[in-house]
Amino acid sequence: MANTYDIIIRPIITERAMAGAADKKYVFEVARNAGKIEIKDAVEKIFGVKVASVNTLIVRGKEKRMGAGRPGMTKTWKKAYVQLTDDSKTIEFFEGMV
Repeated sequence: MANTYDIIIRPIITERAMAGAADKKYVFEVARNAGKIEIKDAVEKIFGVKVASVNTLIVRGKEKRMGAGRPGMTKTWKKAYVQLTDDSKTIEFFEGMV
């Protein structure tokens, strides 16, 4: 990967994902071809934290109607669950927002 910002696409901010933030577990959408070590290095560099473990999974696209009954698919994407170490600071997604 050329850039760390190409690896971490966006944080997943849902009620379920934010419940894990209290235990320093965060969820990110990541590049499909990114490995666990690349994801770990990218999170440590972007947020300045220490990562304990990374778990990944591929979320399969769903079949959708695309007009006139023609089938289509939503995109398939990769999700990463990142666990920070106990001595690491928390990640604040909403810093600086009013």
